[in-house]
Amino acid sequence: MTTLTRFVPFRSPLQDVAVLQNRLNSIFSDFGRADAADELTAGSFVPAVDVYEDAQKLVLKLEVPGIKQENLDIHIDNQTLTVKGERKLEVDEKEENFHRIERRYGSFVRSFGLPQTVDANAVTANYDAGVLSISLAKKAEAKPKQIKIAVGGPKQVEAGKSAETKAEHKPAA
Repeated sequence: MTTLTRFVPFRSPLQDVAVLQNRLNSIFSDFGRADAADELTAGSFVPAVDVYEDAQKLVLKLEVPGIKQENLDIHIDNQTLTVKGERKLEVDEKEENFHRIERRYGSFVRSFGLPQTVDANAVTANYDAGVLSISLAKKAEAKPKQIKIAVGGPKQVEAGKSAETKAEHKPAA
């Protein structure tokens, strides 16, 4: 089979390098982990996560449907948040009766480096409808402070009043 390559007449060598880098990154993205085929057969999975921040807190929301609350473990150690969990295949259903198994089963571990602005002692977790929400409060010194600006400068003395005050303090001749 022949590969079709699009001709772009005015592409710079730097763009070619960027395309090559993106392709190599996609090829080797799973290199640091265990063999990807082993992970698929073992049933391991990585739940999707959303991370957002506002003025008061940092929030992580992990999609973990089908995982019981007692099978979730959350730890903070040295400014690293680690979430572990396990989704188990129900044992009352016989495997030979399945026509297809597409959901992932097994355990997962996700670790997140936390910024220094987060208070590791003020953490709350909530589990609702298959979404694990972890809220980390920010330290007081990290919260934004609003400073009000006064309008106008120092008050000036009117010219007529300053002349009167000079006359009052003038020594008698």
